Amino acid sequence: MGKGITRERTGLLLQTLFKVLIEHPDGLAARDALNTVAGRIQLTEHEAGEYESGGRRFDKILRFATVDAVKAGWMTKTKGVWAITEAGQAALKSIPKPDEFYREASRLYWKWRRSNPVEVEPEEPSDDRVATITFEEAEEQAWKEIATYLENIDPYDLQDLVASLLEAMGYHVNWVSPPGKDAGLDIVAYSDPLGTKPPRIKVQVKRRKDSIGVEELRSFLALINEDDVGIFVTTGGFSKDATELARHQERRRITLINQQRLVDLWVEYQDKVALDKRDALPLKPIYFLAPGD
Repeated sequence: MGKGITRERTGLLLQTLFKVLIEHPDGLAARDALNTVAGRIQLTEHEAGEYESGGRRFDKILRFATVDAVKAGWMTKTKGVWAITEAGQAALKSIPKPDEFYREASRLYWKWRRSNPVEVEPEEPSDDRVATITFEEAEEQAWKEIATYLENIDPYDLQDLVASLLEAMGYHVNWVSPPGKDAGLDIVAYSDPLGTKPPRIKVQVKRRKDSIGVEELRSFLALINEDDVGIFVTTGGFSKDATELARHQERRRITLINQQRLVDLWVEYQDKVALDKRDALPLKPIYFLAPGD
């Protein structure tokens, strides 16, 4: 934990983080989570200080603790978004004392660590956690840049990006909405070149930072017939009610694609995207040794 920080203090910071994450059931960007915790608790002079290499000490302290929490099964980290699990909520409720809370997280971390040995032991017990933090920060920065790009892309360029992706996936795009009113449809595609075989694929594409609500999804569903498949693509996300509405459709088929899913699909099919269209989302992989799972 390092000089100037006790187990009790670390546990308190971690508990505060969990309380913040409970307020965001869909998860919260790591940077936002850190800043929210920092705003709710009085940082000590040590925590508020910065390393010589840059960066607030508090951020590293809490990040270090979250590595234990993830391996304990108490929280998840997905593409820079942190979320609390049911096990994490149960732990927060059943272990009120901060020092015992962090002690249990550490115990579960080391239980995981012993069951996942590495060929070469680190010089210091914390070395693998430091590597994990470095990996996470790199991933968070990458996803932040991708998110910013998509949230600011021209709406019609986003339509073309989705159309190119559908073509790379083997579908035949029949129509892409020109600038102007689109009556709720942005793309129409088929599974065969002539469009003679069902289903007809109707796509709505939204450049958004916020979540698509249930009423907006209902408006799109009204355009989907029983022989159609609806795909709603957004650079944001979907509200819980909208997700539930899509999940419980029995006669109309609807697929929701949020920002993360859109990028995952683009990465998966990028090599099949037409060469002159790959710059719609110019991603380049960088390989480095990741910490063990």
